[in-house]
Amino acid sequence: MSAPPPVVAPSILAADFARLADEARAVEGAADWLHIDVMDNHFVPNLTIGLPVVTSLRAATNLPFDVHLMIDDPRRWAPGYADAGAYNVTFHAEASDNPVSLAKDLRAAGAKAGLAIDRDTPVEPYLELLPHFDTLLIMTIKAGFGGQKFIPAMLDKVAAARRHVDAGHLELRIEVDGGIADDTIAQAAEAGADAFVAGTAVYSAEDPAEAVRRLKALARRP
Repeated sequence: MSAPPPVVAPSILAADFARLADEARAVEGAADWLHIDVMDNHFVPNLTIGLPVVTSLRAATNLPFDVHLMIDDPRRWAPGYADAGAYNVTFHAEASDNPVSLAKDLRAAGAKAGLAIDRDTPVEPYLELLPHFDTLLIMTIKAGFGGQKFIPAMLDKVAAARRHVDAGHLELRIEVDGGIADDTIAQAAEAGADAFVAGTAVYSAEDPAEAVRRLKALARRP
């Protein structure tokens, strides 16, 4: 079975928040997904955007939304993002007492379901849950702030997840988020990731769409 082509998802956390619609459109035709970080100032010590902004942005671009919920009580809020038209809704294992049940709710609402694992959380306890998910998001930084430096040791989790996914012939994207750039994306791909969140590397570039295309080329595994 051939590996699916890599997915690059620019993160609007690094975009100009006064021009979100324009920033989303700037990567159309190059990006596969648009990554949207929702932070609540409780689960992580930062506050970003919520459902009203995502709903408004949904009307401004045709890119699939990859919504990453860094929030407490995801069961309360996650289905609303699916209802708003998100393609993929990812919530944190650390914030959920029943990840499988919430994944079923998200799929029933028409979205794909993603499970996120933060920097200090081992991946092994969650591997058996993966058949219920479409995406496993492994943080390669500490969740909560953009612009952090990539942590290579997190790729051990990626490799462990890739072995499990391949052994079980699961249809699951392994996504990495944090410090993904020209000098790190190939390492993450080599470890087994096939979806890549990139914020600063895209939105600090003079041509964000070209930055996405370059990252995608670097992520292609031979």
